Amino acid sequence: MAKPQNIILIVADSLRYDSINNGLESGLPYTEKHSAKFTEARSAGCWTLPATASLFTGLLPHQHGATSQSRKLNNEATTLAEKLKADGYKTYQVTANVATTEIFGLDKGFDEVHKIWSLVQPKFKKVLRLAVLAGKPRVRKMLLSKDKIVKELSEDLTVGNCWVQNTFEDSFELARSIIRKNENKNEKSFVFINMMEAHFPYHIGPTFKLSQKGLRNKTKEIKGLYHMLNQSFLKKDKQYIRPEIAEILKNRQHESWKILQTKLDQYIQELHQDKNNLVVFCSDHGDNFGDQEWFYHFSNVTDAGNKVPLYWLDNESKNVRIITNPVSSRFIQNSILKKCELPYGEGTLFEENQLNLPILQSYWYNNSGKTMDKFIYNQFCFIQDNTRYVFKNNHWLSAPITTGEIEPIFKPLSIGTDPINEFVFDAERKAMLLKNLAEFNHFQKKWLP
Repeated sequence: MAKPQNIILIVADSLRYDSINNGLESGLPYTEKHSAKFTEARSAGCWTLPATASLFTGLLPHQHGATSQSRKLNNEATTLAEKLKADGYKTYQVTANVATTEIFGLDKGFDEVHKIWSLVQPKFKKVLRLAVLAGKPRVRKMLLSKDKIVKELSEDLTVGNCWVQNTFEDSFELARSIIRKNENKNEKSFVFINMMEAHFPYHIGPTFKLSQKGLRNKTKEIKGLYHMLNQSFLKKDKQYIRPEIAEILKNRQHESWKILQTKLDQYIQELHQDKNNLVVFCSDHGDNFGDQEWFYHFSNVTDAGNKVPLYWLDNESKNVRIITNPVSSRFIQNSILKKCELPYGEGTLFEENQLNLPILQSYWYNNSGKTMDKFIYNQFCFIQDNTRYVFKNNHWLSAPITTGEIEPIFKPLSIGTDPINEFVFDAERKAMLLKNLAEFNHFQKKWLP
Protein backbone atom coordinates (compact mmCIF):
# COMPACT_ATOMS: atom_id res chain seq x y z
CA MET A 1 0.00 0.00 0.00
CA ALA A 2 1.46 3.35 -1.07
CA LYS A 3 0.87 6.38 1.10
CA PRO A 4 -0.69 9.29 -0.78
CA GLN A 5 1.66 12.16 -1.60
CA ASN A 6 -1.22 14.58 -1.12
CA ILE A 7 -4.66 14.22 0.47
CA ILE A 8 -7.38 16.63 -0.61
CA LEU A 9 -10.78 16.66 1.09
CA ILE A 10 -13.24 18.84 -0.84
CA VAL A 11 -16.60 19.71 0.73
CA ALA A 12 -19.54 21.40 -0.99
CA ASP A 13 -21.26 22.96 1.99
CA SER A 14 -24.98 22.06 2.40
CA LEU A 15 -25.24 20.17 -0.91
CA ARG A 16 -28.19 17.76 -0.82
CA TYR A 17 -27.71 14.24 -2.12
CA ASP A 18 -30.36 14.78 -4.79
CA SER A 19 -29.14 18.21 -5.92
CA ILE A 20 -26.08 16.53 -7.41
CA ASN A 21 -28.23 14.41 -9.71
CA ASN A 22 -31.71 15.93 -9.88
CA GLY A 23 -32.78 13.10 -12.19
CA LEU A 24 -29.81 13.70 -14.51
CA GLU A 25 -26.11 12.87 -14.67
CA SER A 26 -24.02 14.25 -11.83
CA GLY A 27 -21.91 16.36 -14.18
CA LEU A 28 -18.75 14.71 -12.83
CA PRO A 29 -17.62 12.45 -15.69
CA TYR A 30 -14.03 11.95 -14.51
CA THR A 31 -15.01 11.55 -10.87
CA GLU A 32 -17.72 9.01 -11.68
CA LYS A 33 -15.29 6.87 -13.71
CA HIS A 34 -12.46 6.83 -11.20
CA SER A 35 -14.05 6.70 -7.77
CA ALA A 36 -15.79 4.66 -5.18
CA LYS A 37 -19.23 6.26 -5.09
CA PHE A 38 -21.35 5.90 -1.95
CA THR A 39 -25.07 6.13 -2.65
CA GLU A 40 -26.25 5.87 0.98
CA ALA A 41 -23.79 8.06 2.89
CA ARG A 42 -25.06 10.27 5.71
CA SER A 43 -23.51 12.91 7.89
CA ALA A 44 -23.37 12.65 11.66
CA GLY A 45 -24.67 16.19 12.09
CA CYS A 46 -27.08 18.41 10.18
CA TRP A 47 -25.10 21.65 9.88
CA THR A 48 -21.52 22.71 9.26
CA LEU A 49 -20.12 22.74 12.79
CA PRO A 50 -21.13 19.28 14.05
CA ALA A 51 -20.86 17.69 10.60
CA THR A 52 -17.36 19.01 9.90
CA ALA A 53 -16.24 18.22 13.43
CA SER A 54 -17.30 14.61 12.78
CA LEU A 55 -15.41 14.59 9.46
CA PHE A 56 -12.31 15.87 11.26
CA THR A 57 -12.49 13.60 14.32
CA GLY A 58 -14.48 10.53 13.26
CA LEU A 59 -16.61 11.10 16.36
CA LEU A 60 -20.32 11.61 16.92
CA PRO A 61 -21.52 15.06 18.05
CA HIS A 62 -22.01 13.98 21.66
CA GLN A 63 -18.37 12.83 21.66
CA HIS A 64 -16.68 15.79 19.98
CA GLY A 65 -19.02 18.30 21.66
CA ALA A 66 -19.44 20.77 18.79
CA THR A 67 -23.22 21.27 18.58
CA SER A 68 -25.68 24.15 18.20
CA GLN A 69 -25.76 24.43 22.00
CA SER A 70 -22.18 23.70 23.08
CA ARG A 71 -20.60 25.45 20.03
CA LYS A 72 -17.00 24.28 20.53
CA LEU A 73 -14.85 21.25 19.76
CA ASN A 74 -13.75 19.38 22.88
CA ASN A 75 -10.12 20.02 23.76
CA GLU A 76 -9.48 16.29 24.05
CA ALA A 77 -10.82 15.49 20.57
CA THR A 78 -7.95 14.66 18.20
CA THR A 79 -8.38 15.76 14.61
CA LEU A 80 -7.38 14.23 11.30
CA ALA A 81 -5.13 17.24 10.67
CA GLU A 82 -3.28 16.59 13.94
CA LYS A 83 -2.72 12.93 13.07
CA LEU A 84 -1.57 13.65 9.52
CA LYS A 85 0.67 16.46 10.74
CA ALA A 86 2.36 14.03 13.13
CA ASP A 87 2.96 11.77 10.11
CA GLY A 88 4.79 14.48 8.19
CA TYR A 89 1.99 16.12 6.22
CA LYS A 90 1.70 19.89 6.00
CA THR A 91 -1.92 20.69 6.85
CA TYR A 92 -4.09 23.42 5.39
CA GLN A 93 -7.65 24.71 5.37
CA VAL A 94 -8.92 26.74 2.47
CA THR A 95 -12.39 27.61 3.68
CA ALA A 96 -15.37 29.70 2.65
CA ASN A 97 -17.27 29.08 5.91
CA VAL A 98 -16.40 30.73 9.20
CA ALA A 99 -17.82 27.71 11.05
CA THR A 100 -14.76 25.59 10.15
CA THR A 101 -12.26 28.00 11.71
CA GLU A 102 -10.73 28.80 15.11
CA ILE A 103 -13.98 30.40 16.30
CA PHE A 104 -15.37 26.92 17.00
CA GLY A 105 -12.05 25.11 17.42
CA LEU A 106 -12.00 23.42 14.01
CA ASP A 107 -8.61 24.89 13.12
CA LYS A 108 -7.03 22.32 15.45
CA GLY A 109 -4.06 20.63 13.78
CA PHE A 110 -3.91 22.87 10.72
CA ASP A 111 -0.63 24.64 10.00
CA GLU A 112 -2.50 27.33 8.10
CA VAL A 113 -6.17 28.35 7.75
CA HIS A 114 -6.86 30.45 4.66
CA LYS A 115 -10.18 32.30 4.87
CA ILE A 116 -11.03 32.81 1.23
CA TRP A 117 -13.49 35.65 1.96
CA SER A 118 -10.62 37.82 3.15
CA LEU A 119 -8.47 37.03 0.11
CA VAL A 120 -10.84 37.68 -2.80
CA GLN A 121 -11.67 40.98 -4.38
CA PRO A 122 -15.23 41.91 -3.33
CA LYS A 123 -17.66 42.19 -6.23
CA PHE A 124 -20.34 43.82 -4.06
CA LYS A 125 -19.97 47.02 -2.08
CA LYS A 126 -19.91 46.54 1.68
CA VAL A 127 -23.36 48.04 2.18
CA LEU A 128 -24.83 45.60 -0.35
CA ARG A 129 -23.07 42.64 1.26
CA LEU A 130 -24.56 43.63 4.61
CA ALA A 131 -27.98 44.05 3.00
CA VAL A 132 -27.88 40.45 1.75
CA LEU A 133 -26.67 39.26 5.14
CA ALA A 134 -29.15 41.37 7.10
CA GLY A 135 -31.65 38.54 7.22
CA LYS A 136 -29.19 36.42 9.18
CA PRO A 137 -30.00 36.64 12.92
CA ARG A 138 -26.40 36.05 13.89
CA VAL A 139 -25.21 39.03 11.82
CA ARG A 140 -27.75 41.33 13.44
CA LYS A 141 -26.69 40.02 16.85
CA MET A 142 -23.01 40.64 16.07
CA LEU A 143 -23.33 44.37 16.10
CA LEU A 144 -24.81 44.53 19.61
CA SER A 145 -23.76 41.39 21.48
CA LYS A 146 -20.99 41.02 24.05
CA ASP A 147 -20.94 37.26 23.49
CA LYS A 148 -17.36 36.16 22.78
CA ILE A 149 -18.18 34.00 19.77
CA VAL A 150 -20.35 36.54 17.99
CA LYS A 151 -17.81 39.22 18.83
CA GLU A 152 -15.16 37.14 17.06
CA LEU A 153 -17.52 36.55 14.16
CA SER A 154 -18.14 40.27 13.82
CA GLU A 155 -14.46 40.71 13.01
CA ASP A 156 -15.05 38.57 9.95
CA LEU A 157 -18.06 40.30 8.40
CA THR A 158 -16.10 40.11 5.17
CA VAL A 159 -17.33 36.51 5.17
CA GLY A 160 -20.23 38.10 3.28
CA ASN A 161 -18.01 37.89 0.20
CA CYS A 162 -18.71 34.15 0.12
CA TRP A 163 -22.45 34.72 0.48
CA VAL A 164 -22.77 37.08 -2.46
CA GLN A 165 -20.16 35.88 -4.96
CA ASN A 166 -18.55 32.67 -6.17
CA THR A 167 -15.17 31.95 -4.61
CA PHE A 168 -14.58 28.27 -5.38
CA GLU A 169 -12.16 28.90 -8.24
CA ASP A 170 -10.14 31.19 -5.96
CA SER A 171 -10.03 28.34 -3.42
CA PHE A 172 -8.89 25.88 -6.08
CA GLU A 173 -6.12 28.21 -7.22
CA LEU A 174 -4.90 28.78 -3.67
CA ALA A 175 -4.90 25.05 -2.90
CA ARG A 176 -3.14 24.42 -6.21
CA SER A 177 -0.35 26.83 -5.29
CA ILE A 178 0.03 25.31 -1.81
CA ILE A 179 0.40 21.79 -3.18
CA ARG A 180 2.78 22.89 -5.93
CA LYS A 181 5.00 24.74 -3.47
CA ASN A 182 5.19 21.75 -1.13
CA GLU A 183 5.83 19.28 -3.95
CA ASN A 184 8.78 21.40 -5.04
CA LYS A 185 10.18 20.86 -1.52
CA ASN A 186 9.20 17.16 -1.58
CA GLU A 187 6.70 17.75 1.22
CA LYS A 188 3.32 16.06 1.59
CA SER A 189 0.11 18.08 1.91
CA PHE A 190 -3.30 17.59 3.46
CA VAL A 191 -5.70 20.23 2.17
CA PHE A 192 -9.30 20.70 3.28
CA ILE A 193 -11.43 22.86 0.97
CA ASN A 194 -14.89 24.15 1.93
CA MET A 195 -17.03 25.66 -0.85
CA MET A 196 -20.10 27.79 -0.08
CA GLU A 197 -21.78 28.04 -3.48
CA ALA A 198 -24.43 25.39 -2.68
CA HIS A 199 -25.05 26.90 0.78
CA PHE A 200 -27.75 29.52 1.39
CA PRO A 201 -28.48 31.78 -0.50
CA TYR A 202 -27.62 29.16 -3.18
CA HIS A 203 -25.58 30.84 -5.89
CA ILE A 204 -27.23 30.93 -9.30
CA GLY A 205 -24.69 33.27 -10.88
CA PRO A 206 -21.23 34.76 -10.33
CA THR A 207 -22.80 37.19 -7.84
CA PHE A 208 -26.03 37.13 -5.85
CA LYS A 209 -29.22 37.50 -7.84
CA LEU A 210 -32.84 36.41 -7.73
CA SER A 211 -34.16 33.68 -10.00
CA GLN A 212 -37.70 34.98 -10.51
CA LYS A 213 -38.94 37.59 -12.94
CA GLY A 214 -41.27 40.48 -12.09
CA LEU A 215 -41.46 42.51 -8.90
CA ARG A 216 -44.18 40.38 -7.30
CA ASN A 217 -42.36 37.09 -7.84
CA LYS A 218 -39.03 38.57 -6.81
CA THR A 219 -40.63 39.81 -3.59
CA LYS A 220 -41.96 36.32 -2.83
CA GLU A 221 -38.51 34.84 -3.44
CA ILE A 222 -36.88 37.40 -1.12
CA LYS A 223 -39.42 36.66 1.61
CA GLY A 224 -38.85 32.94 1.15
CA LEU A 225 -35.10 33.37 1.49
CA TYR A 226 -35.58 35.53 4.59
CA HIS A 227 -37.86 33.05 6.35
CA MET A 228 -35.66 30.13 5.30
CA LEU A 229 -32.57 31.68 6.84
CA ASN A 230 -34.41 32.82 9.97
CA GLN A 231 -36.22 29.50 10.40
CA SER A 232 -39.34 31.46 11.18
CA PHE A 233 -41.36 28.24 11.47
CA LEU A 234 -39.60 27.53 14.77
CA LYS A 235 -41.09 30.65 16.37
CA LYS A 236 -44.71 30.63 15.29
CA ASP A 237 -47.28 28.18 13.93
CA LYS A 238 -47.60 29.76 10.53
CA GLN A 239 -46.84 28.72 6.96
CA TYR A 240 -44.12 31.22 6.13
CA ILE A 241 -42.86 29.37 3.04
CA ARG A 242 -45.47 27.94 0.72
CA PRO A 243 -44.61 24.76 -1.25
CA GLU A 244 -44.18 26.63 -4.54
CA ILE A 245 -41.69 29.01 -2.90
CA ALA A 246 -39.85 26.10 -1.26
CA GLU A 247 -39.50 24.56 -4.71
CA ILE A 248 -37.98 27.81 -6.02
CA LEU A 249 -35.42 27.77 -3.22
CA LYS A 250 -34.66 24.11 -3.83
CA ASN A 251 -34.14 24.85 -7.52
CA ARG A 252 -31.64 27.53 -6.53
CA GLN A 253 -29.46 24.83 -5.00
CA HIS A 254 -29.84 22.67 -8.11
CA GLU A 255 -28.62 25.62 -10.17
CA SER A 256 -25.72 26.23 -7.80
CA TRP A 257 -24.53 22.68 -8.46
CA LYS A 258 -24.57 23.33 -12.19
CA ILE A 259 -22.18 26.23 -11.59
CA LEU A 260 -19.81 24.00 -9.62
CA GLN A 261 -19.86 20.66 -11.37
CA THR A 262 -17.73 21.07 -14.52
CA LYS A 263 -14.89 23.05 -12.98
CA LEU A 264 -14.96 20.89 -9.86
CA ASP A 265 -14.64 17.73 -11.93
CA GLN A 266 -11.80 19.24 -13.94
CA TYR A 267 -10.03 20.21 -10.73
CA ILE A 268 -10.48 16.73 -9.27
CA GLN A 269 -9.04 15.26 -12.48
CA GLU A 270 -6.07 17.64 -12.26
CA LEU A 271 -5.42 16.53 -8.68
CA HIS A 272 -5.93 12.83 -9.28
CA GLN A 273 -5.05 11.68 -12.80
CA ASP A 274 -1.61 10.02 -13.05
CA LYS A 275 -0.76 11.22 -9.54
CA ASN A 276 -0.22 9.60 -6.17
CA ASN A 277 -2.97 11.73 -4.61
CA LEU A 278 -6.04 10.73 -2.61
CA VAL A 279 -9.04 12.96 -3.34
CA VAL A 280 -12.34 12.82 -1.46
CA PHE A 281 -15.36 14.87 -2.50
CA CYS A 282 -18.52 15.09 -0.42
CA SER A 283 -20.87 17.53 1.25
CA ASP A 284 -20.85 18.08 4.98
CA HIS A 285 -24.66 17.89 5.26
CA GLY A 286 -27.79 18.61 3.22
CA ASP A 287 -30.63 21.12 3.42
CA ASN A 288 -34.40 21.04 3.91
CA PHE A 289 -36.93 22.70 1.64
CA GLY A 290 -40.10 21.62 3.41
CA ASP A 291 -38.99 18.00 3.73
CA GLN A 292 -40.88 16.53 6.69
CA GLU A 293 -42.12 20.12 7.17
CA TRP A 294 -38.57 21.25 7.96
CA PHE A 295 -36.59 24.15 6.54
CA TYR A 296 -32.88 24.99 6.41
CA HIS A 297 -30.30 22.83 8.15
CA PHE A 298 -30.47 22.99 11.93
CA SER A 299 -31.99 20.51 14.40
CA ASN A 300 -33.03 17.74 12.01
CA VAL A 301 -32.28 14.10 11.20
CA THR A 302 -34.06 14.07 7.83
CA ASP A 303 -32.52 12.49 4.74
CA ALA A 304 -32.79 15.89 3.05
CA GLY A 305 -30.62 17.36 5.78
CA ASN A 306 -28.17 14.50 6.30
CA LYS A 307 -27.89 12.25 3.25
CA VAL A 308 -24.80 13.38 1.34
CA PRO A 309 -22.93 12.73 -1.92
CA LEU A 310 -19.58 11.02 -1.32
CA TYR A 311 -16.83 10.07 -3.79
CA TRP A 312 -13.47 8.49 -2.89
CA LEU A 313 -10.75 8.73 -5.57
CA ASP A 314 -7.98 6.46 -4.39
CA ASN A 315 -4.32 7.16 -5.00
CA GLU A 316 -3.76 3.55 -6.10
CA SER A 317 -6.98 1.94 -7.32
CA LYS A 318 -8.47 4.05 -10.12
CA ASN A 319 -11.39 1.71 -10.77
CA VAL A 320 -15.02 2.65 -10.31
CA ARG A 321 -17.06 1.12 -7.48
CA ILE A 322 -20.62 1.79 -6.39
CA ILE A 323 -21.22 1.12 -2.71
CA THR A 324 -24.88 0.95 -1.75
CA ASN A 325 -24.74 -0.07 1.91
CA PRO A 326 -25.46 2.77 4.35
CA VAL A 327 -22.31 4.38 5.79
CA SER A 328 -21.50 7.41 7.90
CA SER A 329 -19.30 10.09 6.35
CA ARG A 330 -17.49 10.42 9.69
CA PHE A 331 -15.58 7.28 8.71
CA ILE A 332 -13.76 9.28 6.05
CA GLN A 333 -11.28 10.02 8.83
CA ASN A 334 -10.57 6.35 9.62
CA SER A 335 -10.39 5.50 5.93
CA ILE A 336 -7.76 8.19 5.28
CA LEU A 337 -5.74 7.09 8.30
CA LYS A 338 -5.82 3.48 7.07
CA LYS A 339 -4.55 4.57 3.63
CA CYS A 340 -1.67 6.30 5.40
CA GLU A 341 -0.95 3.15 7.44
CA LEU A 342 -1.73 5.01 10.66
CA PRO A 343 -3.71 3.75 13.67
CA TYR A 344 -7.44 4.30 13.29
CA GLY A 345 -10.62 3.56 15.21
CA GLU A 346 -13.15 0.86 14.51
CA GLY A 347 -14.78 0.98 11.09
CA THR A 348 -13.98 2.51 7.71
CA LEU A 349 -16.10 3.39 4.69
CA PHE A 350 -15.08 0.15 3.01
CA GLU A 351 -15.54 -2.34 5.81
CA GLU A 352 -19.05 -3.74 5.88
CA ASN A 353 -18.87 -4.42 9.57
CA GLN A 354 -21.30 -3.86 12.39
CA LEU A 355 -19.91 -0.51 13.50
CA ASN A 356 -19.86 1.81 10.48
CA LEU A 357 -23.62 2.30 10.11
CA PRO A 358 -24.90 5.88 10.07
CA ILE A 359 -25.74 7.42 13.41
CA LEU A 360 -27.19 10.93 13.21
CA GLN A 361 -27.71 13.44 15.99
CA SER A 362 -29.37 16.84 16.15
CA TYR A 363 -29.66 19.41 18.90
CA TRP A 364 -32.38 22.00 19.25
CA TYR A 365 -31.81 25.49 17.87
CA ASN A 366 -32.39 28.48 20.13
CA ASN A 367 -34.01 30.91 17.71
CA SER A 368 -33.43 34.20 19.56
CA GLY A 369 -35.15 32.78 22.64
CA LYS A 370 -38.40 32.28 20.70
CA THR A 371 -38.20 28.60 19.71
CA MET A 372 -41.59 27.01 20.42
CA ASP A 373 -41.63 24.26 23.03
CA LYS A 374 -42.61 21.63 20.46
CA PHE A 375 -39.22 22.11 18.75
CA ILE A 376 -37.10 21.96 21.90
CA TYR A 377 -35.73 18.44 21.72
CA ASN A 378 -32.59 16.58 20.72
CA GLN A 379 -32.55 13.52 18.48
CA PHE A 380 -30.60 10.28 18.06
CA CYS A 381 -31.09 8.37 14.80
CA PHE A 382 -29.64 5.19 13.34
CA ILE A 383 -30.25 3.15 10.20
CA GLN A 384 -30.93 -0.58 10.24
CA ASP A 385 -32.21 -2.65 7.31
CA ASN A 386 -33.10 0.42 5.22
CA THR A 387 -35.15 1.89 8.05
CA ARG A 388 -34.39 5.05 10.01
CA TYR A 389 -35.09 4.87 13.74
CA VAL A 390 -35.24 8.11 15.74
CA PHE A 391 -35.22 8.57 19.51
CA LYS A 392 -36.90 11.88 20.40
CA ASN A 393 -38.57 13.01 23.62
CA ASN A 394 -38.07 9.52 25.10
CA HIS A 395 -40.00 7.86 22.27
CA TRP A 396 -38.99 5.97 19.15
CA LEU A 397 -40.16 6.79 15.65
CA SER A 398 -39.28 5.23 12.31
CA ALA A 399 -39.40 5.83 8.56
CA PRO A 400 -37.99 4.06 5.50
CA ILE A 401 -34.89 5.58 3.93
CA THR A 402 -35.68 7.95 1.08
CA THR A 403 -35.76 6.27 -2.33
CA GLY A 404 -37.95 8.66 -4.32
CA GLU A 405 -38.55 12.38 -4.54
CA ILE A 406 -40.77 12.67 -1.46
CA GLU A 407 -39.17 11.79 1.86
CA PRO A 408 -41.21 9.40 4.05
CA ILE A 409 -42.17 10.97 7.38
CA PHE A 410 -41.25 9.58 10.78
CA LYS A 411 -44.11 7.79 12.51
CA PRO A 412 -44.25 6.72 16.18
CA LEU A 413 -43.55 3.10 17.00
CA SER A 414 -45.86 1.25 19.35
CA ILE A 415 -45.47 2.26 22.98
CA GLY A 416 -42.72 0.21 24.59
CA THR A 417 -41.06 -0.77 21.31
CA ASP A 418 -37.26 -0.63 21.48
CA PRO A 419 -35.77 -1.02 17.97
CA ILE A 420 -32.23 -1.55 19.21
CA ASN A 421 -33.12 -4.51 21.40
CA GLU A 422 -35.89 -5.85 19.16
CA PHE A 423 -34.62 -5.31 15.60
CA VAL A 424 -30.81 -5.33 15.89
CA PHE A 425 -29.63 -8.94 16.13
CA ASP A 426 -25.87 -8.58 15.87
CA ALA A 427 -24.51 -8.42 19.42
CA GLU A 428 -21.62 -6.11 18.55
CA ARG A 429 -23.84 -3.61 16.75
CA LYS A 430 -26.45 -3.74 19.48
CA ALA A 431 -23.86 -3.06 22.19
CA MET A 432 -22.42 -0.16 20.20
CA LEU A 433 -25.83 1.44 19.66
CA LEU A 434 -26.89 1.04 23.29
CA LYS A 435 -23.61 2.57 24.46
CA ASN A 436 -23.91 5.58 22.14
CA LEU A 437 -27.57 6.11 23.00
CA ALA A 438 -26.77 6.12 26.73
CA GLU A 439 -23.91 8.58 26.18
CA PHE A 440 -26.11 10.78 24.00
CA ASN A 441 -28.85 10.87 26.63
CA HIS A 442 -26.34 11.85 29.30
CA PHE A 443 -24.85 14.58 27.10
CA GLN A 444 -28.04 16.02 25.68
CA LYS A 445 -29.85 16.55 28.97
CA LYS A 446 -27.57 19.39 30.01
CA TRP A 447 -28.45 21.30 26.83
CA LEU A 448 -32.20 21.26 27.42
CA PRO A 449 -33.84 24.21 29.19
